[in-house]
Amino acid sequence: MLSKDEQQAIEAEFAHYPTKQAVCIEAMKVVQRHRGWVTDENLADIGDLLEMTTDELDSVATFYNLIYREPVGRHVIHVCDSVSCWIMGYEQLRRDLTGHLGIEMGETTEDGRFTLLPIQCLGHCELAPALMIDDDLHTSLTEDRLPGVLDEYQ
Repeated sequence: MLSKDEQQAIEAEFAHYPTKQAVCIEAMKVVQRHRGWVTDENLADIGDLLEMTTDELDSVATFYNLIYREPVGRHVIHVCDSVSCWIMGYEQLRRDLTGHLGIEMGETTEDGRFTLLPIQCLGHCELAPALMIDDDLHTSLTEDRLPGVLDEYQ
């Protein structure tokens, strides 16, 4: 069941969209901000509010790579693996991250602090390689800068 705060936040979005259904991504983001990820039960509750089926919402959620359908760590690291980042050091950045965190792509650290995921593009090719932790963009990354960046997220 959606909390009162979640329902109010979702309903506040109605004024910004032409239909209830158009609010679906924002609605899932609201739930995710409150709960960390979006369960099947959450989709059903959102569907009741937006007059959509769970399958319709799941189709959107699985297409939009910033909606998490499985539990994630307290902080999600999205590592850009676009061609510009590949050219500018993605492979080394990935090795540094996996070595420092002790996990592979798609995994979460044992302490639940970080989940490491690829993302196709962060749109900052001129400052590659780049990654995003939660909503914070970090660019022009090097092996020396990485520990300091990670230490910002406790």
